[in-house]
Amino acid sequence: MATEPLIDTDKDYYIVATEMRVAERTRVLKQGRTFGVFNELGDIATESRHEAGLYHAGTRHLSRLCLELGSHRPLLLSSNVRRDNVLMAVDLTNPDLYIGGRLVLPRGTLHINRTKLLWENACYELIRISNFSLASIAIDLTLSFASDYADVFEVRGQERARRGRGLPASSTDGAMVLGYEGLDGVTRRTRILLSPGAERTADQQMRYALTLPSHAERSISVRIFCEQGDARVAEHSWAEALEHAEKSHASPERRLCSVRTSNEQLDAWLRTSAADLAMMMTETPTGLYPYAGVPWFDTPFGRDGIVTALETLWMWPAVARGVLAFLAHTQATDVSAERDCEPGKILHEARDGEMAALGEIPFGRYYGSIDATPLFVMLAGAYWRRTADIELLSSIWPNIQAALDWIDRYGDIDGDGFVEYHRRSPTGLVHQGWKDSHDGVFHRNGELAEGPIALCEVQGYVYAARLAAAEIAEALGHAGLAPPLRAAAESLRARFEKAFWCEDIQTYALALDGTKQPCRVRTSNPGHCLYTGIAAEEHARKIIEGLGQDAFFSGWGVRTVAEGERGYNPMSYHNGSVWPHDNAMLAAGASRYHGKALTTRVTSALLDASTWFELHRMPELYCGFGRRRGEAPTQYPVACSPQSWSAGAVYMLIEAMLGMSIDARRREIVFSHPALPESINQLQIRDLAVADAVVDLSVTRVAGAIAVTVDRRQGRVETIVQT
Repeated sequence: MATEPLIDTDKDYYIVATEMRVAERTRVLKQGRTFGVFNELGDIATESRHEAGLYHAGTRHLSRLCLELGSHRPLLLSSNVRRDNVLMAVDLTNPDLYIGGRLVLPRGTLHINRTKLLWENACYELIRISNFSLASIAIDLTLSFASDYADVFEVRGQERARRGRGLPASSTDGAMVLGYEGLDGVTRRTRILLSPGAERTADQQMRYALTLPSHAERSISVRIFCEQGDARVAEHSWAEALEHAEKSHASPERRLCSVRTSNEQLDAWLRTSAADLAMMMTETPTGLYPYAGVPWFDTPFGRDGIVTALETLWMWPAVARGVLAFLAHTQATDVSAERDCEPGKILHEARDGEMAALGEIPFGRYYGSIDATPLFVMLAGAYWRRTADIELLSSIWPNIQAALDWIDRYGDIDGDGFVEYHRRSPTGLVHQGWKDSHDGVFHRNGELAEGPIALCEVQGYVYAARLAAAEIAEALGHAGLAPPLRAAAESLRARFEKAFWCEDIQTYALALDGTKQPCRVRTSNPGHCLYTGIAAEEHARKIIEGLGQDAFFSGWGVRTVAEGERGYNPMSYHNGSVWPHDNAMLAAGASRYHGKALTTRVTSALLDASTWFELHRMPELYCGFGRRRGEAPTQYPVACSPQSWSAGAVYMLIEAMLGMSIDARRREIVFSHPALPESINQLQIRDLAVADAVVDLSVTRVAGAIAVTVDRRQGRVETIVQT
């Protein structure tokens, strides 16, 4: 064993995994700022999975919820979350129950149906118990509860020197209140209402003595409200909560165009991705925002929100609108070393909870992201082309200008013309690109790079941001600003090629360190340079070829670091794993440079991987071990699932394969050299909106070629196929 710790778990924001996850599968529900991680039985059992719980605003409000018959756990019949992620349904039955060695209740006599959902800071559950025997049955049903009020960072593994004070539980037959007085001065409560009231309440247990005649049914309603301060959560019945949740899910703003294919496995992946994206969308005062992932990142992240918006822009532009409005609203206006913050910088993440309020973590509103700011401008340009929404662009134009000013004034720390980062907050992130783990940037010999660090992909983001800003400036009547922006982009492209290209490894350096030495490591990061268009044509071809070789391509996708590099570890977070969003972006980049073979290969690999994951839900990442015949991809132990930018990856892959671009100003949908993998013969897109027009399209393999047909068109929009 190592004698010196390799990672400071408190300072590096490491997610601790000290035990093997048991075989019990989890079921996830999320709505607004509340999410629940339950087991298959519908319980919350942290002894089995330490991250289980009912969470609200960064705090675990319920750390135990257990249903028992007598003193026994029921037997599981089935458990699932409805396809739209609104409702969880569990079917249970009694085990064989003995008294004095005599079987008194054979298994399968009672049926227990549990259905639960989340709505407006509360969890609603309806329990139905049915007796299918020919005799009357008397049995106890017990519900037990506990609340540890752990901050999500405590659940992740961070230790705290001090905690607040747990309040004595108060209870009556029909209600129980668990409370906690935080060091931040906020009182948090978990208010539990049962109807009808329990016969006995003690020790945070509520017990029913049930007598069920033959073929009778009894129902119990459980409502759990997560409250802070003096605010009281509105109370609804089970039926009312379900009605509200279903109406919200079906609202026009949450309605996206549909994609169906000839491949059932791809359709399953698409269904789950669409449902996960809808679930992760959280209402904010400025519109929808895709919270990053459950359980660790259920909060707004700038980079994650922007990438998710880019992935889904062609089929759900309302996401981009909400992301742009939210990030403009939270854009930094002051200088704060503690929060790695300067005027014009775009938010990295915003956290609720006691630890954030007390400054025990810097993430209450934290700006330690080098890429979110240029990505914000990139997204604004892409949104403008997709929607021609001049109203939103006009409203955020000052924010775009502030972001460009940040790039020029604060982003280039040493004045060399490249945008780099160097942590100023002693408790902030050491690395501030998307690979932000402590060992995410290193040299060929494995030595960790010292800052300031200029990442290759960030230069691509800045290049694309300046071109996007030039286009927006012209659209808003500021044509004089466009030429210098385009000139700055071209100047950056030339300097980038000279400083970052490494002929010996046939790709761009991962980064330049603080002494301007290139990190000559083969990584997936240059794939993002293809996505932004900063790469020279001849270099792009070599990068595409390299990403398709065995050192990179695991069979389940492209690894973040090539096998054979000193820092390669297929079980690491960023140094050899496979990330779906990363693969989608590099596949889109390959398509841009006519590398459709890699695009379709990546799509096929991720499609195959999706079939092995429960519900076809693509996790945040998985391990980079090579594909073995008949075996599943190796899961990463603490990956978020669902994760927004993983859910969105399939849509960017489809866009990339089809070479699809939408220009609302010209009312055009262009397909450039469309391609499909051999496993897909047809793809149908329904209700695709362009400006005020709507179109249905079919993409079909015909005699070895790909044909695009218009099945329905309402309004003026032209479809162009380039072959």
